[in-house]
Amino acid sequence: MNSGNQSALNGAQAIFNAFVSYHDGFTAITRRAKARFEQQDWIGMQQDALERLELREKVVNAAVAELKGIVGERARYKAVWVWMKSYYSSLVAGRPDRELAETFFNSVTRRIFNTVGVDPEIEYVSFDFAAPLTQPQTSIFKVYYRRSTIPALVKEILQDYPFEVAYAGLDHHCHLVGAEIDAHLRDIFGHRPVIDVAEMITSVFYRGKTAYLVGRLRIGSQIIPLALALLNPGEGIVIDAVLLTDDDLSILFSFTRAYFHIEVAEPRALVTFLKSIIPLKRIAELYISLGYYKHGKTELYRDFMAHLAQSSDCFEIAKGERGMVMLVFTLPSYDIVFKIIKDRFSQPKKTTRQKVMDRYQLVFKHDRAGRLVDTQEFEYLTFDKSRFSPVLLNELSQVAANSVIIEANTVVIKHLYSERRLTPLNLYLQTATPAAAREAVIDCGRCIKDLAATNIFPGDFLLKNFGVTRHHRVVFYDYDELCFVTDCTFRKIPPAASFYDDFEAQPWFFADENDIFPEEFKTFLGLSKELLEIFSEYHGDLFELEFWQTMQARHRANESIDIFPYSLSKRLSQ
Repeated sequence: MNSGNQSALNGAQAIFNAFVSYHDGFTAITRRAKARFEQQDWIGMQQDALERLELREKVVNAAVAELKGIVGERARYKAVWVWMKSYYSSLVAGRPDRELAETFFNSVTRRIFNTVGVDPEIEYVSFDFAAPLTQPQTSIFKVYYRRSTIPALVKEILQDYPFEVAYAGLDHHCHLVGAEIDAHLRDIFGHRPVIDVAEMITSVFYRGKTAYLVGRLRIGSQIIPLALALLNPGEGIVIDAVLLTDDDLSILFSFTRAYFHIEVAEPRALVTFLKSIIPLKRIAELYISLGYYKHGKTELYRDFMAHLAQSSDCFEIAKGERGMVMLVFTLPSYDIVFKIIKDRFSQPKKTTRQKVMDRYQLVFKHDRAGRLVDTQEFEYLTFDKSRFSPVLLNELSQVAANSVIIEANTVVIKHLYSERRLTPLNLYLQTATPAAAREAVIDCGRCIKDLAATNIFPGDFLLKNFGVTRHHRVVFYDYDELCFVTDCTFRKIPPAASFYDDFEAQPWFFADENDIFPEEFKTFLGLSKELLEIFSEYHGDLFELEFWQTMQARHRANESIDIFPYSLSKRLSQ
């Protein structure tokens, strides 16, 4: 074996060892979730979530440094990487998480080469998700056959998920769950059908203060999703809610929520199961929801490239008001928007490019509470120039020239963020029915309160910064002025010294950078008189100093505030 091949072999082994280290660390952190839940250690759960998010970058950085030491000057020789990829493929071929291992390799090679576009010789560019695994698939779920009653079936399921803390009122809660399932099945079938089997994922999904048992009911050829939400309030574990529709599960696994902690040997098998009960959810989003955010990004890129190959429409500027900080564009036939940081920001924005990127990192590492849109960060993507509308090409060259290279036939984007495309709230209200507008305005207030409950202050209350999902939930997606509630100074506007002060161009009082005046929110929202009255009826406390100061006190006392990924009407205790 020549020195180049030996370097490639050693390099492949080093990357593989790094991946195994990452996998073991990821699993160890994830495994803590059960004890955190049992011990009501919610602060520890938050710390674990952050530690797990930061783990991958640390391991990749260490792997890159080690690789440079092993390969030396050959680190940038493409031929060495072609061999290295071949050796690495043999190392990961039998692993049940091979797709994650391949994405890890890509992270290392892109860090070395800063590849423009994708190079299939030194990167894994596709993965046959439908192909059978190279080794027998371990069953990730257990089958429960029909019982005399639904409560008996539910009890049998729960007894297979033991905790150090006992269930409280088990029989009572099983009857409550049984009644919910019975009512739901009657709504679907018009009568009480016989459940053939229940299939439950053997691992528990943990997030925040809740544990979820997830599975499906089979009735003939029909599949009914099933998720049981478990809480540990201190007197024993209780079933707080039962979720029975794909919409319920889609919201539970939403792109606006923190990632689950679930121990699983074969992520692909778990994603396949979840896809059967949430069919509209992208494979990419399911991987991301499980904490495999880098591979989720890989799946999103592959899905998007496949869509580009099958479509012919052009990228265009996204609908809505133009952003002061971001240039936002989209492909009409694909429900994703792309955001590029502008070279210069419109007045009165005083932020910087680095501060904007820091805000996106904050959102990535924070509990999104079902109200902040998850983003995927990409570098050096290349596209066919013919797929860009002339208007968008001109806008790119005018406001984002530092981030975009426009060549004869291609457009190279050095840096962008992708997000799920939503309907801006200001546009939604223009065409919504009165009833839909009312619900959206009320949920906008809930959105602000949910963010505050996780110590997030949106910074900018303009309606264009909020979006409406397909489930009619209001979420926030403009992050350049985002900050912690505890970093704000909430104040009342001091009284004017004279009648004429109200008419001056400049305010009559001094306001520091972090000073916030809640009474001004009514103006910033920009709601019509009728909608503002509705908002004030349900959320008038948002305009008061007391709400925000109370929220600050609760966070400074390290209180963990409940936020449920389902409506309060679904809570069995209500």
